[in-house]
Amino acid sequence: MQAPPAPPVPLTPPAPTVLSAPSVSSVTNESAQEAKTGGKSSPSSSMNKREKKMTSSLQPSGEKVSGKEGSPMDKLSRLQHEVFTLTEELKSQKELVRLLHKALEAAQQEKRTSKQFSEQVATCMADPQRTIANSMGTETFCRLQEKIEHLKDDIEAHKIQNKFLNSEIYQLTKLWRNSSEEKGLLMKCAYLEAKNCQIESKYLVVLRRLQESKGLDSSQQEMVKRLIEDSLQGDKKDVFKLNPVSEYDDYGFKTIPDYEVEDVKLLAKIQALEIRSNNLRNNAMVDKPLRTRWANYLASRPLDQLAPSPELKGLIRCGIPVEYREQVWRWIVRTRTQVSRKRNPNRYQELRKHCEVSEHPASRQIRLDLHRTLTSNKHFSSPTSDAVQKLQRILLAFSWQNPTIGYCQGLNRLAAIALLVLKDEEDAFWCLVAVVEIIMPQDYYSKTLTASQADQRVFRDFLAEKMPRLTAHFKEHSIDHSLITFNWFLVVFVESLVSDILLRVWDAFLYEGTKVIFRYALALFKYNEEDILKIHDNLEIYQYLRFFTKTISDGRKLMTIAFNDMNPFPMKLLKNRREFHMERLTAELLELERIQEEFVKEQQVERKDKDLDTAVSEDEEVIQTAVSLHHTS
Repeated sequence: MQAPPAPPVPLTPPAPTVLSAPSVSSVTNESAQEAKTGGKSSPSSSMNKREKKMTSSLQPSGEKVSGKEGSPMDKLSRLQHEVFTLTEELKSQKELVRLLHKALEAAQQEKRTSKQFSEQVATCMADPQRTIANSMGTETFCRLQEKIEHLKDDIEAHKIQNKFLNSEIYQLTKLWRNSSEEKGLLMKCAYLEAKNCQIESKYLVVLRRLQESKGLDSSQQEMVKRLIEDSLQGDKKDVFKLNPVSEYDDYGFKTIPDYEVEDVKLLAKIQALEIRSNNLRNNAMVDKPLRTRWANYLASRPLDQLAPSPELKGLIRCGIPVEYREQVWRWIVRTRTQVSRKRNPNRYQELRKHCEVSEHPASRQIRLDLHRTLTSNKHFSSPTSDAVQKLQRILLAFSWQNPTIGYCQGLNRLAAIALLVLKDEEDAFWCLVAVVEIIMPQDYYSKTLTASQADQRVFRDFLAEKMPRLTAHFKEHSIDHSLITFNWFLVVFVESLVSDILLRVWDAFLYEGTKVIFRYALALFKYNEEDILKIHDNLEIYQYLRFFTKTISDGRKLMTIAFNDMNPFPMKLLKNRREFHMERLTAELLELERIQEEFVKEQQVERKDKDLDTAVSEDEEVIQTAVSLHHTS
């Protein structure tokens, strides 16, 4: 069964279409979007987009008229509304056309600008010089072009120079490699030579012991004697092949001391070989690294601005290299004497003028000692040498600087060492002042030498503690070591040690003070303790002690013993023992003075008695003469 047909729909006229105008904001947004894209979108695409929007806006609004016709008033209002809508739409379309026109003009302007820029780039690439000349002027362009030519010439010159330098670097690299190999060979030769010196030294020591041996027959003794003569007469050039030892060192001391005694010449040869061996070994292993350490330390600070520190103390104990010693000593001396120098900066000049006006009572003794000062040093070998004259002026000035001391034998050696290192006369004078008046205890160089005697007793205590076997050996053979060590302390080992070791001792002594003297004095005995213990004759022990210090050539070993093996060595203990022995010694001296005064009084009484006896005897002689004359008459 079919469904009934739908009722017919009444036909009504379509409602008028209402156009919705695009808003200004939408157009503005489109323009902004084009600006963001940098004008890359083509005008046709923009127009297509706008046409789509207009098409969509012209679509029916969807309003539907009711099926029934309205009243005339409704129609009129609807028509009025449509007119208003169309009017607004027309305004919007006009605004849209205006905006599209502006966008088109902007696009055309951009196109023209881009075309002009492209033409300029093409022109510049085709003839850049003409373009630049047109833009900046002919004169400016010529200067710039000339500068460019100069720069091109410089570049070519630098290229040639770079090639030359590369060639030089290559050649230097080859030389450096060859030099490194040569240095390696030299070090190996130095090591072998040092080894050879040690072997020859041991050979000579064996010959010396055989010479002293009493168990050889006459033929064996003669053979030993010939071997010794051959060794002594051998050419020294056979020994000193590499870097031969100079006769004098940097300060004028003989590198190998002379021995006048014939029996000791063998020892001199042994010592020469040991010195050579130590120099060869130390030069590569010790001296060069030490110089590097000093150079690194002084690189960041001027020499006149040094400050006491543990690092500086350690460097000075190892020894100051020759190239820095003068400046470092000058800094130490000026630091120790800065108060006196600030108080009277022209003190030395004033003292010299005073010496010209008045002669000090010690002048004669000073002149006598000048010619006995450092006789093995070439600077003091002639009485008329410049060093001797400077030394005399320094000692005379000091005799007026310190009237209590005036002059004491031994001061000449102290001043001479200061003069050799510092070179300047005034600096050497202040170095002597620093040693005598500041570093050394009071009364060290007085007429009674009280402090010097006290230090010998302090040293005896330390020697008994550090080396009891050696002390017992000295006691067993009645050896008074102060007969040897007293001079060590008084002149700080001058003429007792070889110059290289002596100056290292002085480096530490000037910086640290008198404790260094005790350390090195103990180290000297420790260095040769076993050899001393083997000697059992009193006279031989004294003979050995008088010259054994000059046979020591290994300064590094001696320094290690002094500052390591002798520890602990507190300064407080040294001060306490000095005070103790000074009190006892002062009391003994007072007692001695009392005894001397009593003795003088007794002598005066005895003289009176003798005078009375003489007077009586003279009277008796007169009476006897008168009686004899009477009898004769």
